[in-house]
Amino acid sequence: MKRGEKSIFKSRKRKERIASVITFIVVVFMAFLVVFPIYWIFRTSLMSNAEIYKYPPIFIPNKFRISNYVETLKVFEFWKYFKNTMTIIVPSVIGGTMTATLCGYAFARLRFRGKKFIFSLCVGSMLLPNMVTLIPLYIMWTNGLKIVDSYLPIILPYFTGGGAFSIFLIRQFIMTIPRELDEAATIDGAGKFRILTNIIIPAIKPAMIVVALLIFIGLWNDLLQQTVYINSKEKTTIAIGLTNFRGALKADWSKTMAATCMSFAPGVIFYIIGQKYFVEGIVMTGMKN
Repeated sequence: MKRGEKSIFKSRKRKERIASVITFIVVVFMAFLVVFPIYWIFRTSLMSNAEIYKYPPIFIPNKFRISNYVETLKVFEFWKYFKNTMTIIVPSVIGGTMTATLCGYAFARLRFRGKKFIFSLCVGSMLLPNMVTLIPLYIMWTNGLKIVDSYLPIILPYFTGGGAFSIFLIRQFIMTIPRELDEAATIDGAGKFRILTNIIIPAIKPAMIVVALLIFIGLWNDLLQQTVYINSKEKTTIAIGLTNFRGALKADWSKTMAATCMSFAPGVIFYIIGQKYFVEGIVMTGMKN
């Protein structure tokens, strides 16, 4: 290699290193912006109200007041709210994942009249804000079907495909699986349902986990629908309970932040468990049209 080529190679390598360092710094800074508010909530939950208002602020509490969580649990009925929330989430996640898989398989593999048009409508429905359909659906459930103060209006819609994005994600994932596997199974005498259960589902487990995780997080944080359809205290979920708890305590920020930590902890735990599959599922979604 000539001297000129060596110098060009070295300068290019130097630029790549500088770009990598800058990228790393930006990523670390962005991660800090995301994590810092969570740390601040957790830190506040372990302090007294007097320490919270100190200036300059204390970044690490002098004494970790675990008693804040004990006192909060006396007022904030976390386990009752958790049970009510899981009563909504468990059937919704199971039904949404199963029906999204069936719909995605139909759009990816089956042939039927109007498939492209129906899929376009399905994808286009993602552009509709939830507020557009909230009032008509509320009138349908309360006036039409006479279902009031129930979890059913929140659960049942997930048995119709689990949402447009869930169907789209499953369909795109199935499109990455070679059709030759289906043809080989057909030659061996397998039907459509057997191909789905024996070939497709084992190959799309990451996408199914992503769908389940998205439904879980969406329902865990869904204050709007839960407030609309749930009226009684016995059926209060974590989202509603936390909102009421904040309003009742007003300026008691230590207990408010303790309740907030308990409320988002399960969602964070489930996301950490499924993070690998979440990233894989999102990356693989757009690989094939």
